[in-house]
Amino acid sequence: MTPPTGPSAAAPPTRVRYAILGLLCLLAMITYLDRAMYGSAKADLMAAVGRPVADFFWVLVAFQLAYALFEIPTGWLGDRFGPRSTLLRIVVWWSLFVALTGFAGMTFPGTEVVVIGFGVLIGMQFLFGMGEAGAFPNISKAAYNWFPAGERGFAKGAVWMSARFMGGLTPVVWVLLTGYAGLTWYQTLWVFAGVAAGWCVLYAAWFTNLPSEHPSTNEAERVLISAGKAEGVRQPIPWKRLFTSPNLWAVCLMYTVTNFNWYFLMYYLPGALKGQYQSVAGPADPAHPALVPALLGGAPLLVGMFGCYLGGVMSDRYVRTTGDRKWGRRVYGMLGYGLAGVAYAAASLFTGEGQFWYFAGCLILVGFFNDLIMGPAWATTQDIGRHCSAIVGGAMNMIGNLGATLGNLISGLILQAYTVDKDVEPQGYVVLFALYAVVYGLGAVSWLFIDPTKPVVPDNYEAAGAST
Repeated sequence: MTPPTGPSAAAPPTRVRYAILGLLCLLAMITYLDRAMYGSAKADLMAAVGRPVADFFWVLVAFQLAYALFEIPTGWLGDRFGPRSTLLRIVVWWSLFVALTGFAGMTFPGTEVVVIGFGVLIGMQFLFGMGEAGAFPNISKAAYNWFPAGERGFAKGAVWMSARFMGGLTPVVWVLLTGYAGLTWYQTLWVFAGVAAGWCVLYAAWFTNLPSEHPSTNEAERVLISAGKAEGVRQPIPWKRLFTSPNLWAVCLMYTVTNFNWYFLMYYLPGALKGQYQSVAGPADPAHPALVPALLGGAPLLVGMFGCYLGGVMSDRYVRTTGDRKWGRRVYGMLGYGLAGVAYAAASLFTGEGQFWYFAGCLILVGFFNDLIMGPAWATTQDIGRHCSAIVGGAMNMIGNLGATLGNLISGLILQAYTVDKDVEPQGYVVLFALYAVVYGLGAVSWLFIDPTKPVVPDNYEAAGAST
């Protein structure tokens, strides 16, 4: 008997969305690879431009400021033209500037004229941040387009889990490439830029903006994904409604807490732990640098990836089990912020000699607890953003990264004030961690003002004939 060849009404949904998620997770990994590398490269980079490492925070401020300012415009591009073309533009742009950064301190052939000095480096980092802006809002938009409501927390948790994994592994990758494979710091940057370019090829070949545009999805998967959404209907962007929404501003201010406190772990901690470890273990072999401080420097992000996953999965489970989306998102946000503050406060008690492992352990816990909020936070942007989810995610990330800009500036100035003979005095960490603990406490309270059940723009907005 010949089996039927036509489509079956009982055919289970295809699982193309998970392949799409794999592409998005890979992009998140590359994004953090190209960002976290600065925690390891800063000494070489600043030496190349003839400035002390303490001045590196100006590089961070330039990047974060541009990254913040261009989040909403790039989020709008994703909502207007779709995440496919927008993400390709983003990755090509940032790959170019990662590669160009590798020329810092070099001179034009036959001259002593420096190609990229400190001032040009600052400007390039601003352009780098401008180009990378919008990556995660557009990833969020893609996840909204490709996942049903009950899987969005999982999808965003997986994305952030992947990002943290690569961010945590980057210090180790850096040591392996520069300390063991024999690459220079600038050659390593060019390798990272090449990896991003390779992703563009895969993405262009496989990704579509909507499930209905993908040849490998079946009707069952399209119906599953589109439930509760008006797929393919282009709606106007109600800017006034968006930016007068208390719910949107509550989300933005909440996310400021994460970015204000967290970047210490990526940019400053690897150097701090390397210095402390060398005081315990003795001088390092320049030809074969120790992997222990690199592993520990990346450990908050590596452990944080489990926080990203658990926060997203547990939030979705709470929503599915109780039907209460409001507290399904709030509970894990408040829990994560509260415990991260406690861990920072505990770390301030272990800044002296002989307390290296306690110090490192507390900061690793900060990474885990902070990242419990990532899945719920980005799922909330989809919950309240709907067809404007990339703009809402962009607004949250914009305000959050303005907080990161302020956090990097304040953190850099505090650590600089307590730096003696290139080493940060313990009291500098005590002051900094006390500040972070207070900010996390405020963040836990801020979740009470967020309601994921209230879209910033109702689904019937266009039908109601509202003005844009």
